[in-house]
Amino acid sequence: MPPDDDRGEAVLAASLPRPDLLVETRSGPDGTMVCVLAGDLDVETLAPAAEALAALVAQRPTAVVVDLHGVGFCDSSGLNVLLRTRLAAERQGLELRLAAVPATVMRVLDLTGARTVFAIHESVGAALAG
Repeated sequence: MPPDDDRGEAVLAASLPRPDLLVETRSGPDGTMVCVLAGDLDVETLAPAAEALAALVAQRPTAVVVDLHGVGFCDSSGLNVLLRTRLAAERQGLELRLAAVPATVMRVLDLTGARTVFAIHESVGAALAG
């Protein structure tokens, strides 16, 4: 049973499960691949994203677009997945493009200086256009 707050009411927020990170991949035009992420990209939820992005890079598409519009939070481990994916793509001669980056994620990119190493686009359409 959840603990009570000062008024004697049950505190449920801490006991609610965290939403998982949803990952969807699809083919784009001209041999590109798109990976859509939605939820929190953090140490507890990033495994599916890391696996999907590694698999996409291994397929050697013309480019990989990561749609971040649905990401509400990104910690350093989430940023690390994006950076590792960029390096893996670069080794394969592929371009990694970030699309629809929300302000919360952009702040992490700005604070760490990582923004300068990514190709960032306002939308998936713009990223697909390259």
